[in-house]
Amino acid sequence: MQSRIVYRDVAPGAVAAMHEVQRYVDHCELEKSLLELVKLRASQINGCAYCVDMHSKDARALGESEQRLYAVTVWRAPFFTDRERAALTWTEAVTLVARTGVPDEVYQLACTQFSEKELVDLTMAIIAINGWNRLAVGFRALAGTYQPAVRTEAASGQWK
Repeated sequence: MQSRIVYRDVAPGAVAAMHEVQRYVDHCELEKSLLELVKLRASQINGCAYCVDMHSKDARALGESEQRLYAVTVWRAPFFTDRERAALTWTEAVTLVARTGVPDEVYQLACTQFSEKELVDLTMAIIAINGWNRLAVGFRALAGTYQPAVRTEAASGQWK
């Protein structure tokens, strides 16, 4: 498979706009590990090999176990917390919104685990990854080359 367009070079303004949404998500108060699971699951649904590679590596860099990474496709497994399962349920519904909408029971489940602000932040994370997926899939971003940033200090939350 060959890349079609290097969208970062062709439309830097579009990528800058996506980065603004991503920056909001990166600075929200949701757990980084939870966000990586959400990004990984949405990327699996969307068939984005580049993003599956990226977010499995980023999750691993945050300390995620191999067992849980392999089980994200079957996230109803006992390896995940109620909060994670609610986030993954919400992720699937929002990612597949054209198929089934977002059922009331999915919304109500999400509300048991997330505050209103957290639910908006979670939805913004899903919007962001779905956007990145569509760019990467549409223009055939080549998977396998991504390397996660190196953590400078575990407590700081800062990346090099």
